[in-house]
Amino acid sequence: MRPPFSGPPPERGLFCNRTLNLRAIKAVGYDMDYTLIHYRVEAWERRAYEHIRDRLVEQGWPVGELQFDPALAIRGLIIDTEKGNLLKANRFGFVKKALHGTRPMEFEAQRDEYAHTVIDLHERRWVFLNTLFSLSEACIYAQLVDRLDAGVLPGPMGYADLYEHVRKNLDATHMQGRLKAEIIADPERYVLDDPETPLALLDQRNAGKKLLLITNSEWAYTEPMMHFAFDRHLPDGMTWRQLFDVVIVSARKPEFFTSRSALFEVVETNGEALLRPHSGPFKAGTPYFGGSAVELERHLGVSGDEVLYVGDHMFGDVHVSKSALRWRTALILRELEDEVRAIAAFRPTEARLAERMVLKERMEWESCQLRLELQRRRANYGPRLDTPPEAELVTRLAELRESLEGLDAELGPMARAATELSNPIWGLLTRAGNDKSHLARQVERYADIYTSRVSNFLFATPFVYLRSPRGSLPHDPSLPGGTPVFPAADSGGGMADDAE
Repeated sequence: MRPPFSGPPPERGLFCNRTLNLRAIKAVGYDMDYTLIHYRVEAWERRAYEHIRDRLVEQGWPVGELQFDPALAIRGLIIDTEKGNLLKANRFGFVKKALHGTRPMEFEAQRDEYAHTVIDLHERRWVFLNTLFSLSEACIYAQLVDRLDAGVLPGPMGYADLYEHVRKNLDATHMQGRLKAEIIADPERYVLDDPETPLALLDQRNAGKKLLLITNSEWAYTEPMMHFAFDRHLPDGMTWRQLFDVVIVSARKPEFFTSRSALFEVVETNGEALLRPHSGPFKAGTPYFGGSAVELERHLGVSGDEVLYVGDHMFGDVHVSKSALRWRTALILRELEDEVRAIAAFRPTEARLAERMVLKERMEWESCQLRLELQRRRANYGPRLDTPPEAELVTRLAELRESLEGLDAELGPMARAATELSNPIWGLLTRAGNDKSHLARQVERYADIYTSRVSNFLFATPFVYLRSPRGSLPHDPSLPGGTPVFPAADSGGGMADDAE
C-alpha cells in the first residue's frame, strides 16, 4: 500500500477528456473482466488461442503446430475481413500500417490497396479490436490467412469466410465454458492481484455512491472470480456482494443499454444457480440476470450524467452507454501503464529527434527558396532579387541536399525507434505515426476519462473535480522551443511523420 496523500506515478493517473465532477456522481457502475479484475493477458489469450486452434484441429485443419504470438496484435487494430489484413489507422480512418496475414505489406502495396479507402466501422468489412480479449482471435486469424494463401486449408473459402469460421469457433469455445473452468480452478495463474481496487470501491461506497456491477459474465463465473479478487482484501466479515447495491450478470451488453429484456433473480439452491422471473423493486443482496439500463435507472432514481460507467470495451461499455443514455464514462486501458513508461523513457531521444527536425525544416525551407529563385531566373519572370549568381545558388542547393541526406541518415534510426515503442510491429496504442490512432480518437469521443485500472481512483478520491486540459490547434501560438501556449489534451510521444 502506498503512503497516504502521495500522488500517483505518471502511468497511474486519471486522464480527462471532458470535465467530470465526481462529487456529482450518484452511482458508479463497473464491468468485471479487465475492469475490476485484470488478467495476465498473455496467459489468458494463449489458452483462448489454444482452445480455438484445438477445435480447428478436431475439424481436420492442419494447424496443430501454430503458436500464439503476443506481439502480433494489440487493442485498437482493425481486421479487414475482405482482404485478410490487420490494420492500424489514424484518427481520420486512413490506414498507416498493414499486415497481410502475418507479413508486413510493402509501402507501395499498402498505398495501392488503401490510398482511396477511409475506414468506417459501421461497415461489416471492418472488425475493430475493442478489448484485450480480441488478441487471440486476431492472432490466429492472421496466421490462418497465411495458410489460406498457401492453399493448405479446406476450401473453397475467402478471407471473410475464414474470419467467420474463426469467430464461430471462438464463440463455441466460450459457450462450452472449458476455458473459464480452467481459470476458476487456478485463478492465481491468470489473475493479477490488485488489493487497492476494493479500497477504491469502499471509498466510493462510504462517500454515498451507489455501486453497480454490470457484467456479461454468467453468475457461475462471476461469483468465484469476484470472491478470489475481492474478499481477501475487504474488512473482516465483509464479502464482495456487500460492496454493490446491484449486481447484474449475463447483462448482454451492449443491448443492456439500448433495449429491454426480462429480468430474473439468480437463486442459489444446493450449489446450483437457478433463474426466477422478477418484477417490482430490486432486492438488496440478490444478484440478477439480464434486465436493462432503463429499468436500473428507474430503480435507483438516477439517470444520465448522474451515473458513471467504468469498463474496458470501447463499444459495449463506453460508446453505447454514452450514446444511448448519456451516462458519464470511464475507459480502462491497462496497456496505458507500459505506454506512458515507454514514452517517458524515449523522451531524451525524442528531444534529439525534435531538435534535428527543426534543423531539417530550416534547411528544407532554404532549399525550396533556392529552387524557386532558380526556376524564376531560368523562366525569366518574377521580381529581381539581389541574390548571388546562379552558379553560387546551384552550389548552395547541392550542399543543402548533401546535408539533408546526412540528416535523414541520422534521423532514420530515431524515427524507426519511435514507431516501435511498446510493440515492435505496431508501436504505441494511441499513435499512428505522428497522428492519433483510430483508438485514440474513439477514446476522445466516448470516454470522459480514461485510466489504466480502477484502483487509480484512490489517487483522485471520490470528491475530485477532474478538469480537461485546453486542446491545442496547429495555429495556436508557441513558446520558445515550439511548446504550445495551450498544452494539448492528449498525451504521447510526438513523432515526426518521417518515422513512417
